[in-house]
Amino acid sequence: MNRDIAVDTRSFRVFVDPQGIAHLVFGPEGTMPVTDIAGHAALGTIWRELDADPEVKVILVRSEGKGFCAGGEMAMVEQMLESEAARARVMREARDLVRGMIDCGKPIVSAINGAAVGAGLAVALMADISVAARNAKLIDGHTKLGVAAGDHAVAIWPLLCGMAKAKYYLLLCDAVSGEEAERIGLVSRAVELESLLDEAMSIAQRLASGSASALAGTKRALNGWLHAAWPAFEASLGAEFMDFGGADAREGVAAIKEKRSPVFGGAR
Repeated sequence: MNRDIAVDTRSFRVFVDPQGIAHLVFGPEGTMPVTDIAGHAALGTIWRELDADPEVKVILVRSEGKGFCAGGEMAMVEQMLESEAARARVMREARDLVRGMIDCGKPIVSAINGAAVGAGLAVALMADISVAARNAKLIDGHTKLGVAAGDHAVAIWPLLCGMAKAKYYLLLCDAVSGEEAERIGLVSRAVELESLLDEAMSIAQRLASGSASALAGTKRALNGWLHAAWPAFEASLGAEFMDFGGADAREGVAAIKEKRSPVFGGAR
């Protein structure tokens, strides 16, 4: 029998199955999942909670929505435009999300369907093993919004796909398909959508049957590379949230709401 874990958000639910796999499921079903204000905060704390749970052997992040997760809802973004306190809070939560996934001793697997953007993309790619549907769309839309590419990308994209590809996609905000993401090394595997959950579950089950100490030690050692990149991550995070107080971010949000191309003119 599954055991539900209480989370103070409607953005996702969490349960642990009898095999010791903790399922973090974005939703609700049939919608394009987003993280509300409570959901963004919960993504910063859930990894420590699951890491401390003795019944959890591995974490599988997936979605029952039309896409994986489109990141923060517009109300949260608009709040950051107007409030320094909101920017400081969300910045801490973004740092906690990335640090929480790096420091979690349990292996994390992501199953990426449809669009993954913003905080959703951070969760998808900070996972230890990422499996994407071939037609998935990975989009880091920060610069199109008028803010620097913070969240996670500066820390991990150059390690995954190299500096040239990282700069290309992060500066231009072009979407990366799951198939292309596998080709350039941005995700671990790409499969047909119909096989996505089965493939991700198979990987999670294999990890759940492995040596917890060996897996944790290997993950910890490999993540030394991410710890080495931490100053770059902090620089990107600081630049992002400074930009949220500027004119370009307000123009970027207005352009999204009005369904037009932004016209930027902020200081460099």
